[in-house]
Amino acid sequence: MEKAPIEAEDRVRLKSFLGMRPGVYLAVGYSLVILVILFLIMVLPGIREPGSRVTVVSEPWGAAVRVDGLYVGTTPTSLFLEKGSRNFQAVLPGFSPAEETVAVPGRVFASRVFPRKLTVALELRTENPVSALASAAAEFAGWSFGGEPSATWQVPLALSEGVYRVGPWTGADEIEGILRAASRFTVTRAALRDLLRAKMLGDSGGNVPSSAALAGTLADIGRFLAENPSAGLWLSSLLPPESVGMLLSSPWYLQQGRALQEKVEVSQPEAGLPVPAIRLGGLLFSGLGGGRILLQEPAPRYEAVESFLVSQEPVPGAVFADFLAANPEWGADRREGLRELGLADEGYLADFAPAFPDGREIVAVSWFAAEAFCRWLTGRLPPELAGWEVRLPTEAEWEFAVREGRNQGSFAVSGRLWEWCLEPYAPLSFFAAPAWAVRAVGSPERPLRGIGASGGEARAFLPPESSSPVVGFRPVIVRINPPFGD
Repeated sequence: MEKAPIEAEDRVRLKSFLGMRPGVYLAVGYSLVILVILFLIMVLPGIREPGSRVTVVSEPWGAAVRVDGLYVGTTPTSLFLEKGSRNFQAVLPGFSPAEETVAVPGRVFASRVFPRKLTVALELRTENPVSALASAAAEFAGWSFGGEPSATWQVPLALSEGVYRVGPWTGADEIEGILRAASRFTVTRAALRDLLRAKMLGDSGGNVPSSAALAGTLADIGRFLAENPSAGLWLSSLLPPESVGMLLSSPWYLQQGRALQEKVEVSQPEAGLPVPAIRLGGLLFSGLGGGRILLQEPAPRYEAVESFLVSQEPVPGAVFADFLAANPEWGADRREGLRELGLADEGYLADFAPAFPDGREIVAVSWFAAEAFCRWLTGRLPPELAGWEVRLPTEAEWEFAVREGRNQGSFAVSGRLWEWCLEPYAPLSFFAAPAWAVRAVGSPERPLRGIGASGGEARAFLPPESSSPVVGFRPVIVRINPPFGD
């Protein structure tokens, strides 16, 4: 085979430049390019933005951090800050803010590649650790209304983190009380995990639980379940499907059901009432004796009710007009101001007329306005009712009054109207908790009671500032006393 001819090579020869041979000026050019690149990377950022990489930590951790008044994250957090005097502030609900002004140094060379590092440590303190824990439990309660978390929506471990933060400075009884109040909002599996984690941390002073502490925690959980007859129904709604069958067939669950059936509802004659009936502010109040009532919502349980007087009707518009005349700050013309204060919404007293020709009930009234009406009426009580007050009924009092009214034929509840009740709404209100803890934890909602489609007592809830056209209220007169809890 004949070989192809070899072509001659083309050669390029560089000319001298400014008297410099090519090898010299190419080396100089490459060096200048490298120097420019190094300047742009290693020097220019330090000239334009000299500063340091600052890590902010706090004790306890998880606090919101503000730098010069701007939110930058939660501790521990790390960020680059320009050189200069910077004000760092850590904020945590229930704790006094921690604040420190620090001179952040700068570095010109390699400030971005190898920045100066600075740690700012802030220590938060609380004079009332129980209040701080209650704030965490209130956040836990608020998240309970959002439903079960998903892969795209998660909720914080607010309750257990709160116990971790204040556990070493809080008594065991206070932690137990707050956790019992928080258990009334444990309606998702995520909330149950948070509650159990909080219980374990509380029993171990915020540390990793020992074997002895864990054994004590399990014993406490067993006692808590045993003393709440409806705990079995609650667990059956949260446990995995494969575990529900075992629970429903367990002797403990069956015994809880028998305990409810063995008790009998008791109503006593009117005892301990200064007057059997009274007309006050245009409302007729009738006395009811106390007793024990079997409530069905949200789960069967018995509650004791003391003697009280109840309005025979929901507050009519004409009676509410008298209240507005004496308290103009609650008038419909003050709606915007009330909205700004969080005491009402845009529907407050919509289409309100001072005197309805048919004596219709006042509706579109917020829980706050209903409470203000009760305080106003308390100021008009006669001397024989000294030591008593007018307020909204608890859920147990409302249901007791409805059943007694139905039995006596003295009044009936309208099927078209819901009525505000007093206490903070808890989805699992059958769990017993100390009164102080219930008040401390609170709730973002208030209960509504009414008659359901089946004719029985029904339960709902709304934020207290809501002003629905189907919501009114019916006051009661009771002895001044903490109205709920132990």
